[in-house]
Amino acid sequence: MVQQANQQYFYGTGKRKTAIARVRLYPGDSTQDQVNGKPLEEAISWPIWRQQTEEPLRVTNLRDRFTIRAKVQGGGPSGQADAIRHGIAWALVAYDETLKPELRRHGFLTRDMRIKESKKYGLKRARRAPQYTKR
Repeated sequence: MVQQANQQYFYGTGKRKTAIARVRLYPGDSTQDQVNGKPLEEAISWPIWRQQTEEPLRVTNLRDRFTIRAKVQGGGPSGQADAIRHGIAWALVAYDETLKPELRRHGFLTRDMRIKESKKYGLKRARRAPQYTKR
């Protein structure tokens, strides 16, 4: 728990692909959730991605207890949504350590390490070789 200007919050960092999310959970109602200073509905446009970000709160039945404030940089909207979900899960662990087994069982604490493979010299892409010509 971190205190700043008489407000306490629980902090978690989430990552997915090249997106990095710094998430703060403030005790309070969930109507003022913000991502990068915008309302959650505006920042994450697709309802499916919005539901994914809130899954850790729903699984632990703490949705109405916290206000989400997240700053996300890098990646696209899907990676950012998953990064926020990862950050919320770690912030919930900072709030209550006993939630860790439940969140781990649902896979919210595991970092998804899949990123784009870098291009190799002599190849057109990471693994695509130039077309073979016999003559």
